[in-house]
Amino acid sequence: MSLFRIAWRSIQQRGLASILTAFSMALGVTLVVSVLSIHGIVSESFTKNRSLGYNMIVGAKGGRLQLTLNTVYYLSQPVENVPYDYYLEFLPLEQRRAQQQLARRPRPDLAREGEFAPYTEIAIPVCLGDYFGHFRVVGTTTAMFDDLVYDPQHGKKYEFADGRNFKHWDEEHGFFEAVLGATVAREMNVKVGQEIQFTHGDPEGSGHGRGFTVTGILKPTGMPNDRAVFVNMEGFYLMEGHAKPVKDDEEQADAGGTTDPDSGNSDSADSDSADSTPTDTAESADSAPTKGPQPLPLEEREVTAILVKTANPIFAIGMENTINEGPVAQAVPPFGEIAKLFENIVGPIQFVLLLLTAMICLVSGISILVSIYNSMNDRRRDIAVMRALGAGRSTVMTIILFESILLSLAGGAFGWLAGHTLNWLASGRIEQQTGVTLGFFDIVPAEALLIPALMLLAVLVGLLPALAAYRTDVSKSLNS
Repeated sequence: MSLFRIAWRSIQQRGLASILTAFSMALGVTLVVSVLSIHGIVSESFTKNRSLGYNMIVGAKGGRLQLTLNTVYYLSQPVENVPYDYYLEFLPLEQRRAQQQLARRPRPDLAREGEFAPYTEIAIPVCLGDYFGHFRVVGTTTAMFDDLVYDPQHGKKYEFADGRNFKHWDEEHGFFEAVLGATVAREMNVKVGQEIQFTHGDPEGSGHGRGFTVTGILKPTGMPNDRAVFVNMEGFYLMEGHAKPVKDDEEQADAGGTTDPDSGNSDSADSDSADSTPTDTAESADSAPTKGPQPLPLEEREVTAILVKTANPIFAIGMENTINEGPVAQAVPPFGEIAKLFENIVGPIQFVLLLLTAMICLVSGISILVSIYNSMNDRRRDIAVMRALGAGRSTVMTIILFESILLSLAGGAFGWLAGHTLNWLASGRIEQQTGVTLGFFDIVPAEALLIPALMLLAVLVGLLPALAAYRTDVSKSLNS
């Protein structure tokens, strides 16, 4: 009879104790597998969020991490706003000229190309300040979903599960259209065609009284944009409290101009300007509104941040230095800030979790030691008989070690199955929240170390009972 078979028979004789011992090991391994999977999910999620489709965030001077958290994850509060004119410095000549009709008076500076335009492929403005429930409202342009490739590695653009992107101007809804992230639509139970309203400043703030019609719901991406509401920036500006106060000297220079307090719009003395076609901040106008509020004048506009994709990654270094040396704004590469956040905050937390689960496995291993060692008194006569029949000390010691290894591997196998079953059951929810797919057989590379680690643990915890068996006095045990 093989030594493994003898060890297995010995385990069967102590059925209940063996099952409980293996079960404790299974629980430890289940936790290890779960923590390793969580680590992999978070790592992949952070990796996805580092390739956002843009490689620079331009915002007001202040905390770099705060600007990144606020702009990428819609956490924290904006540092400050950036002048709208600074955003125009990222636009080419044609788009800058189109802004002239939004100015209260002639702007000769708009007849030139923006300072950073030659180095910029995409520049998307972001305006923050409102909430829909506990979700942030983001004022932006149609380029957010028409032009931005959020996953350049796989060429993925934002897609709509229902509806369409908001328009710069729509005959039916004017400037007041919105697009919802997948999580927002699900948790707030909002459908395409519904009208929604926002609160100003914080989730408990006062309402604007201005409704936006939902025209589209995004497919889940696992990106922070799943948890945000996107509205036409022109409509965002026209909500109460979003217009920048105009200084006295600007008001005096704007001879004959009056401001509509409800819409935040100014009626220029130039009738052509008042009837002009509204132009998207980054595109040509879709159509001209004949009724309703006119776009907010340039003088009353600000942006919270600008998402910039440079025409060539090498341009980012020079642009960052130029912007940071100026007095107006700062440029932050989100990739670096997200990586530091992961390494300095998330990484250590996950390491502590992994350390705790490893300690649980160690405790489970000690339970194997205690189980086998406590059985030695009842098995001394059996060991003595084996020795009397010719089994050497090393043979008896090997059988005890095999018992420990079998219990560890059996518990480890059940723990692995349980851990991956839990992952599979939670895979739908995980994909909705992070965009990371997790199948039953998706194995984290670190799991390959589980088997040798369990083998080593089994040998270590089985060594003491094996030594006790090795030292068994044959004559004394047979006579007892």
